[in-house]
Amino acid sequence: MTQADFLKTPFAPPVEMPPEVISGPKRFFNRELSWLAFNWRVLEEAANPRVPLLERLRFLSISATNLDEFYTVRVAGLRELVREGNTTPSDDGLSAAEQLVLINADARQLMEAQQATWERLKAEMERAGIQLVPRARLTEADRAFLADHFLNKVFPVLSPLAIDPAHPFPFIPNTGFCLALELERQTDKRRLQALLPIPQQIDRFVRLPGEARFLPLEELLMLHLGMLFPGYSDAGHCAFRVLRDSDLEVEDEAEDLVREFETALKRRRRGQVIRMKITAGAPESLRALIMDELAVDPSEVVEMHGLLGIADLKELVLSSRPELLWPAFTPRVPERVQDHGGDMFAAIRQKDMLLHHPYETFDMVIRFLQQAANDPNVLAIKQTLYRTSKDSPIVDALCEAAESGKSVTALVELKARFDEAANIRQSRRLERAGAHVVYGFMHLKTHAKISTVVRREGDSLVTYTHYGTGNYHPITAKIYTDLSFFTCDTALGRDATKVFNYLSGYVQPAGLENLAISPITLKPRLLELIAAEAEHARAGRPAQIWAKMNSLIDPEVIDALYAASQAGVKISLVIRGICGLRPGIKGLSETIRVKSIVGRFLEHSRIVCFGNGAGLPSKQARVFFSSADWMGRNLNRRVETLVEAMNDTVKAQIVSQIMAANMADEAQTWVLHPDGRFLRDLPEGRDDLFSCHRFFMENPSLSGRGSAGAKDVPKLAHGPE
Repeated sequence: MTQADFLKTPFAPPVEMPPEVISGPKRFFNRELSWLAFNWRVLEEAANPRVPLLERLRFLSISATNLDEFYTVRVAGLRELVREGNTTPSDDGLSAAEQLVLINADARQLMEAQQATWERLKAEMERAGIQLVPRARLTEADRAFLADHFLNKVFPVLSPLAIDPAHPFPFIPNTGFCLALELERQTDKRRLQALLPIPQQIDRFVRLPGEARFLPLEELLMLHLGMLFPGYSDAGHCAFRVLRDSDLEVEDEAEDLVREFETALKRRRRGQVIRMKITAGAPESLRALIMDELAVDPSEVVEMHGLLGIADLKELVLSSRPELLWPAFTPRVPERVQDHGGDMFAAIRQKDMLLHHPYETFDMVIRFLQQAANDPNVLAIKQTLYRTSKDSPIVDALCEAAESGKSVTALVELKARFDEAANIRQSRRLERAGAHVVYGFMHLKTHAKISTVVRREGDSLVTYTHYGTGNYHPITAKIYTDLSFFTCDTALGRDATKVFNYLSGYVQPAGLENLAISPITLKPRLLELIAAEAEHARAGRPAQIWAKMNSLIDPEVIDALYAASQAGVKISLVIRGICGLRPGIKGLSETIRVKSIVGRFLEHSRIVCFGNGAGLPSKQARVFFSSADWMGRNLNRRVETLVEAMNDTVKAQIVSQIMAANMADEAQTWVLHPDGRFLRDLPEGRDDLFSCHRFFMENPSLSGRGSAGAKDVPKLAHGPE
């Protein structure tokens, strides 16, 4: 047993800290540095020998993609504050300028570590028969193949660009990758500067004949430079890649919201360059030209020894090498749905049902809507869409329902970052099918995950409701851990209908029976529940809180947790990403501990459990699941849901199975220390460390067991009454 096992190990002794850490801004960790610490944990998985080789390569690629997005959004925002002269400190007391200094230092170390990790992985891949071949090692057969490949599959989409007064410097989009060339005319040695943008529509790595051998696309271009610039030879070259400010600005009084977002997306493409990576040793004339034309400050330039565009390495995660990937996993179909011959409505009528994705298949959510579309007794469907897939079966089902005459209302969130364009396309498709499409609020994102189906049964109308913690996205649902709750409880159906009316009619819902929603009642409900647990502690009753989410940075919520800890509440938190709370500090957070789980699946569900005077786990516990992280944006600037689980089986599944396994996890856990370091304890030779992901893959869930019963659910899932 290691300290990572929060289910069995006692709280670590609290640490003494200076007074300013207990009462001043330093009682919070910085949001941006905490995010970077999370991305370090992602990168560490790329070096974890317990992870299959190509999955480690995937983690490396993800860490690079994450860092790009962080710069295009968070760093871009901080730079804007600096330009405006804004000196308002963050919750931890740092100005935007001070944060940028710390971010850039940490991020540069992270980028160097990514390159070092890639070099190690590349060597391992070579030993496993996957090679990145440099130009010098190409065979004659390779060159013949590449000549044909270049001519037929690459040359037609290239745009070589001379740079001179008649040919101005072209626009390079966000994540744009280019070769910059210093060329010499062979006849008179005259110099020419040129750019060769590398199209994002072509794979970055060209597969060579034979075994798994690849040539980077930029190497292919250099190999055929003579075809692109006849009569010239290479006198010096470099590669560079740019990131641009990707924050969207939308006019407050936009009359046509869709058209305004389309305009804003075009503006995003042209956002300011906020970081440029360039190959080390670039010719000085080319470097100066690029920096001048892109208006890049020297502090925003990162010289790289190694591969630019590490995010592109995901292309080398080969499905043809299953032995280098995670073992195949097939999500379960809930037994209760099978008992009813696949009829979702019959399964839900029997009892509330909670599915734990990806361990139980997301196909059940799709089936729920497909059945609704095809059922003549279904009168109306209402659906929120924050993110979904390109060819979404959810949107297909909604369109089919609308075309068959059902009343279909879809809330499409245009402000879902980086999915705005996709959501505009989906909204137009739904409108063509005859659905009512609404876009929610100008100043609030609708992040709640709700679907309702109104069905005529005899003389009554029954509302079937789905509440989720994740997006209606069949692709990400294969790797994100999330909860899907199905019910035909009338109170929960009424609550969902009131939320939809709020989204379409802007009138605040009155008299919600179970639900709490942001930005109105969710945060007050959380603070009230935390305070109630503190009262149990002060009264000498057992007092515990278990919570799981992606991010915890709201200062008011953190202070409430500190106050509860000081009252004696034992608080165990599973925070995958950003955490602004300092655990384990004497006089501040003695009975708070925090872990982060990073592994095969992306922890995404948001859950909070309160002992309610009886500790955890127990039947008296109050159990909630939510679409919201505990961040200012979720609690104050989004429409989110917090649902209380009332069904005993659902409560037992969440507390004694899902949360208990997360608390017990050792194999994928990092423990947050009072000084801000996340440390992992992986003893050499210990292959028996408990993994919550492995546990959920191998064992059935309590809810949805149907006639199979709960006899084979492991004992971990059953706590004291």
